[in-house]
Formats: sequence, structure tokens, C-alpha cells
Amino acid sequence: MLTLKGGSRPPWVGLGAAVWVQIASGNTFTFPLYSHSLKSVLGFNQRQLTLLGVANDIGENVGLIPGLACNKFPPWLILCVGSLASFLGYGLLWLAVTQTLPNLPYLLLWFALVIASNSSAWLTTAVLVTNMRNFPVSRGKVAGILKGYGGLSAAVFTEIYSIVLHSSSTKFLLFLAIGIPVVCFSMMFLVRPCTPASDEDSTANCHFIFIQVSSVVLGLYLLVTTIFGNALQLSDTVSYILVAVMILLLMAPIAVPIKMTLFPKRASNSDSPDQRLGSSDSLVQGRDEKIEPLLASSSAGNLGGFNDQDDSSEVAMLLALGEGAVKQKKRRPKRGEDFKFTEAIIKADFWLLFLVYFVGVGTGVTVLNNLAQIGIAQGEEDTTILLSIFSFCNFVGRLGGGVVSEHFVRTKTIPRTAWMTCTQIIMLIVYLLFAFAVKGALYPAIAFLGVCYGVQVSIMIPTVSELFGLKHFGVLSNFMAVGNPLGALLFSALLAGYIYDNEAAKQHGINLFASGAACVGANCFKLTFFILAGVCAAGIILSIILTMRIRPVYQMLYAGGSFRLPQTSSSH
Repeated sequence: MLTLKGGSRPPWVGLGAAVWVQIASGNTFTFPLYSHSLKSVLGFNQRQLTLLGVANDIGENVGLIPGLACNKFPPWLILCVGSLASFLGYGLLWLAVTQTLPNLPYLLLWFALVIASNSSAWLTTAVLVTNMRNFPVSRGKVAGILKGYGGLSAAVFTEIYSIVLHSSSTKFLLFLAIGIPVVCFSMMFLVRPCTPASDEDSTANCHFIFIQVSSVVLGLYLLVTTIFGNALQLSDTVSYILVAVMILLLMAPIAVPIKMTLFPKRASNSDSPDQRLGSSDSLVQGRDEKIEPLLASSSAGNLGGFNDQDDSSEVAMLLALGEGAVKQKKRRPKRGEDFKFTEAIIKADFWLLFLVYFVGVGTGVTVLNNLAQIGIAQGEEDTTILLSIFSFCNFVGRLGGGVVSEHFVRTKTIPRTAWMTCTQIIMLIVYLLFAFAVKGALYPAIAFLGVCYGVQVSIMIPTVSELFGLKHFGVLSNFMAVGNPLGALLFSALLAGYIYDNEAAKQHGINLFASGAACVGANCFKLTFFILAGVCAAGIILSIILTMRIRPVYQMLYAGGSFRLPQTSSSH
């Protein structure tokens, strides 16, 4: 059992440190920055390159082992494993690209990229699971903030790549191999499980708003400086000043615990240990008084009778939702309670959410993995600006998805998945714009796609925790994330890569099919985008069905405009 750190400051310290780790975990978004070097130096064709992109996505999203480990080991140990994976994976890629170790087998490089990108799964799981548990009643905001910074990480790395490293892929791979472990070792003991509060006061809300605003300022700053850095020749002094400002903006979330230290809040009754979720004493005290009526109430629909009770009734409701109160009578958990993995995978809602997420991120990552080739096919030689735009808009979607869904789920009890429906409609339109290669639509289409892609990620995470609980959240959310590499394999490697190389062969001659020749023109990806649009149409239908099915769950969980937190069972 992990030891919980008491006090009101530690969760905010952990959230500030988690921002840095989440930035480091976004290393998988940087594949377009060095993919061209893998293709040119090592002589890969587009299909081989897209298979490396699939390796990148597999490593990032196959996180079942980190998900299981986060319930057994402290976060610092999870971060250590992620750091080691990054060092070994990116280190080997650096040795290959610099020809220090020439003629390495393609399969070895493929597995090296899987290991390197798998560092993201370990880092993300450590900070996300820890902070979701530290802020259980603000999970939408926390997921939006952390995933927002994760999406913004591509712009952070692009800034370093273009300004500090002067667009050198070899230097950048070395930076990833060394820089990510340095960040993790610096922050690992600050990210720790803490005793969470059972409610969210106005002060906490202000803290979240400050972090959200500071992240938006950072995103705008990165977008502007990246564009100007590509358009203008900046001196080394100016470049390092720009990076220093970026580092200061990254440190903004730490201002919250500093403020709490300098201006401590006066203790109140609401801050007493008995009202902490992590305090089992209050639950034990209430167990003897409330056990009889709780055993008689096994239906989630009967929870409405507790709405107007005092704090002791709230504790009774938490016990009724926890399996610990009904040990003598085993029953399957209801939606909103804690599910084991084996219990969740037999639920229709679980697979509906998986399929909807698979469609959203699977099609979106296909564009991301082929972003450089899509830009070149439409006449854009410098694709770093495209990546910066996608990164910033991905950040906006992740942060905005969490904030907007949190607002409407509290005020209107609208399920978060409704926003996955809306964004996938937009994605369908964007894919049609790509398919017809509408003149002048490349940059706006990339921007809209970035936002929609980000929303898929930030919506899935709190939805999993709300439907299936926080007890096994790490395993469940990481299983959902498998939709990303699965989509990349089907849509990027097997579909887009084959169609691209086939079109390139038609343009340059059939004998050049395996030589890595570039394809130019709308036909390079036309058929791919038509298929992606059709897949999105199916995803829209599934998301509508899912939203209608889970609406009663949200009406139960958010009755009265506040989240009713089911108690985590110790035996579950």
C-alpha cells in the first residue's frame, strides 16, 4: 500500500512537477522531426518509415504493464523505468543515424523505437494516475491540463530542435536520450500520492484557472517564436533568451504551491482529516451506524434519497457505492463504481468507448505520422510550422476538451462523449478537404484536426474513470490507449504507406517503388482520406449510441451540479 502525503500543498507540488514530466512524455510527437533523417541516411522507403511510425505509436500507447505497476510501486520507480527506456531507445537510434553503429538491422531499429516511445507510457501513467487520484473531484480539469501540456510538448521540442539545435536530427536524438532522464530524475520525488480533498473550493478553482491560463500563454508563445524562428535568422543570444523564457513559463504551475506557502489558508472545519477521502477513519466510524440501511440499498437508482442528507449521509452513500460495505454479498459493480479489468471488458460501454476512441485517434495519428509527406505532397517544403500548428491546436483541444466537458457535465449532465461526437464530425469534413486538396485549406485543416485530435484524448481519460472507477484506472485507460497504435497500424502503415508508395511508383517508374521516392500531388493521399472519412462516419454513429447509453450514469454522478465520488473498495 502506497503511503499518502498529507497536507494541501503536496498535490499542487506534484501537479507542477507532473507538467515537466508530461512535457518529456510527449517525445513521441517528435517523430516527424527526425523521420526524414531515418529515411535519407538509412535509405528507407515510405512504407518502412510508416512502419517505424507504427512502432512509435505502439510504444507510446501500449501501457498495460505501467498500468499494473502503478498500483504496486511508487511513482518514482515508474519514472525510473521510463527514463531508462528513453535512454536506451533513443540512444540506439542516435548511434544508427550518426553511423557510429552502421548497418543495424531494420527490425532492431524498429524495436529500439518501440522501447524509446514506451517511455512515454511509463511517464504518462505515473503522473496521470497519481494526479487523478490526488484530485478525484476535478479529474476533468486535471486530465485536460496534463494532456494539454503533453500535446504542447511537440511545440516545446520543436522550439529546442529549430532554435537551440539548429534543426539537427542527430543532436535532437541525443537530446532525447539524455534530456528526458534528467527531467525525470529531477522531478521523480515530487510526484507522489497525497491525501485528496473530498470537495473543490473556490481557491482550488482559481488555482486550476491560473495553470490553464499559463499553459495557454505558453502555447501562444511557442507558436509565435517557432514561426519567427523559421522566418528570421536569430543570433545565438536571442535564441537562448527565447528558450529561457519558455522554461520560466513551464515553471508557472509551481507558483501555486509557492503562493500557498507564502499566504497559507486558515484552517477550517472543511479541511479536517475526517473529510479527506484518503482518511479511512471517518469511513470506519460511519460503518457501524449506517451498515444496515446501506446493505438494503443495492441500486444506484436509490441514491437519490441521499441528496438532501448531511455529511454523515454522504459518507453512507460512499459506503453504499463501495464493495467494502457488502462483503457478505458479492455483486458485480455498477457503472460509476470501481471495476476490475476483467469486469470492465465484458461491458458494452467499454468496447463502445474503445471503438469511438480508436476512430478518433487512429485516423488522427495517421495524419500526424505522415505530416511531413502530406505537406510536401501539397507543395510545402518546410513542415516544422505544420507540426507547430498541429501541436498548439492539439494542446488547445486537450485543455479545452477537459474544461468544456467539465462545465457541461456539471451544469447540464451532458456526457463527455458528446464532444467526441462533435469533433469527429469536424474531422470527417477535414479529411474531405485533404482528399480534394482544397487550395489554401492545408493550414486551417491541420489546425482543426489538431484541436479535434486533442479532444479525443482529454475526453477518454475522465470518461474511463467516471464509468469504471479510479481503482484500476491505470490499466483501463492504457488499454483504451491501444486504439492509437492499432489505428496507426491499420490506417497509416497498411493503408497510407502502401497507397503513397504505389502513387510514387506511378510518378517515377515501377522500378523506383522501393527506393524512397517522394510523391507529389493530391493523389498521394486522396484514397486514404476518403477511407478515413468513411471510418469517421462510423465512429460518429457509435459515439451517439454511447452517449445515449451513459447519460443516466452522468445524471446520477453529477446530480445537483457536483460529482458524487464512489468509494474505492479495498477488496476490489
